Amino acid sequence: MRQPTLRRAVLSLVALLGVLPILAGLWQSLRASFGILPALGATTLSPAPWGQLMQLPGLTTSLALTLTTGLGATLIAFVLVVALCAARADRAPVPPRLLAPFLAAPHAAMAIGLAFLIAPSGWIARALAQVLGWSTPPLWITVNDPHGFALILGLVIKEVPFLLLVTLSALSQIPLRQSLITGRALGYGAGALWLKLVLPQIWPLIRLPLMVVLAYALSNVDMALILGPATPPTLAVLLARLFSDPDTAKLLPASAGAILQALLVLASFAALWATARLTGWAGRIWLRKGTRGPHSALGPLPALTATALLALGALSMAALLVWSLAWRWPFPRLAPESWSLSAWDTSTAPLTTTLLLALTTTLLSTLLAVAWLEGEDRARRRTPWAEALIYLPLLVPQISFLYGLNILFLRIGISGGMGAVIWAQTLFVFPYVMLTLSAPWRALDPRLTRTAAALGAGPWRQLIAVKLPALLRPLLTAAAIGVAVSVAQYLPTLFMGAGRIATLTTEAVTLASGSDRRITGATATLQAALPLLAYLIAFALPALVHRNRRALNGGHTAWA
Repeated sequence: MRQPTLRRAVLSLVALLGVLPILAGLWQSLRASFGILPALGATTLSPAPWGQLMQLPGLTTSLALTLTTGLGATLIAFVLVVALCAARADRAPVPPRLLAPFLAAPHAAMAIGLAFLIAPSGWIARALAQVLGWSTPPLWITVNDPHGFALILGLVIKEVPFLLLVTLSALSQIPLRQSLITGRALGYGAGALWLKLVLPQIWPLIRLPLMVVLAYALSNVDMALILGPATPPTLAVLLARLFSDPDTAKLLPASAGAILQALLVLASFAALWATARLTGWAGRIWLRKGTRGPHSALGPLPALTATALLALGALSMAALLVWSLAWRWPFPRLAPESWSLSAWDTSTAPLTTTLLLALTTTLLSTLLAVAWLEGEDRARRRTPWAEALIYLPLLVPQISFLYGLNILFLRIGISGGMGAVIWAQTLFVFPYVMLTLSAPWRALDPRLTRTAAALGAGPWRQLIAVKLPALLRPLLTAAAIGVAVSVAQYLPTLFMGAGRIATLTTEAVTLASGSDRRITGATATLQAALPLLAYLIAFALPALVHRNRRALNGGHTAWA
């Protein structure tokens, strides 16, 4: 295949299977929001669905909760990551490998574990009971509190590791050491040094991941169902209930709400852009004034806060495992009185389906990412506008286009099957695989392929014999992230599978509202174990494959 041909083929495939379905889903939702849904006999253009949406009880509160939880969690996570990196500017604040379990844990599993931890009968209350002498759980409203504090905490715990890893990656791509030396030589304090010299350099590199976090925080359903307020819920949960309502007339106002959700996220992006521009303008004025800022360090608060969040995350995952093995666990005991494996004696169908979906979508996404990057190499140029299309599914709220896409799939006749779910999940797995693989692929030393070409290797042999072996660790890491993203998918599986495809995530979210914590813990533990296993393989397999390629030279390893 000639160089431009491969690139055009991959671009066409991404547009056909990725961008066009999203646009088609948005178009279907937009039509239904104005009364056009022929399947229900609605063929007259009308603003009535918007009127019905505005008359829904608690809509104003749902909008307020969506904004406060989404914007609040994103702001807290971003400020904490920047403060932590600034406070520990000379070294990595957290070893990247330590973040792997938190990145691997699906959102729903983390939310269920956190609910077990902070509930009135959870581990924290049990620990306090030992000191305060409680014999019954306190009358606290911690999970599903009306202000969304539990949801904000859960989002911050889940997104801080992701933003921290992205920031560490960005710092490795700028002359950080030179910037720190220059700033300190000029007398800048730690905070001013980061705000004036470092943050402006990494902002273009972390802006897109921050937008992804913001879009998810504003439109997530699984974590909001488990931790968020119930009556009224956040907007995304309210819309999910409307779409699932037996009364099909609710589909029209639900579609109007889906468009409203998309507009809300778009407005938040605009606010982020405006804030960045305003901050840049103010920063230039501050820079010209020459003020150095305080000379003292930022103190231990950022590190202590990050440590506390990671500890809460680790305890949340541990709570899942303990509850899955508990048989009798009365309050206020810290540990179960008796143990049992009975909760694990459940159907393996969700596990099999989850594993099949994860392997299939990850394989498809990895092959597509390799084809995209190889086509880019052969064409010897990048197309930023085309690359931006890859990340469209991460920036558009799922609830705003998935139901419209499901209507399209119903017309085609593929809705409710594995093929539709694989297609829908790949929409979200592929961008994360590309996001992970693109930087190490482009950083590969071009002299390797030039040497192979000089020895007579063609483009395909260069790819198979040189590039892929050299990039084995990044490839497996990207695949592990793909598995984690696939396992975590809730709405795509629920909508595109028409409720007939049961995975560990759909089962865990459903069980979270029940009363049997043991079965819920077992399902969520299994859900978290699959991505963690993928990460362990990604770390162990390259070391095993390259075990004979390590050569000690002056006490240092020749292979990274």
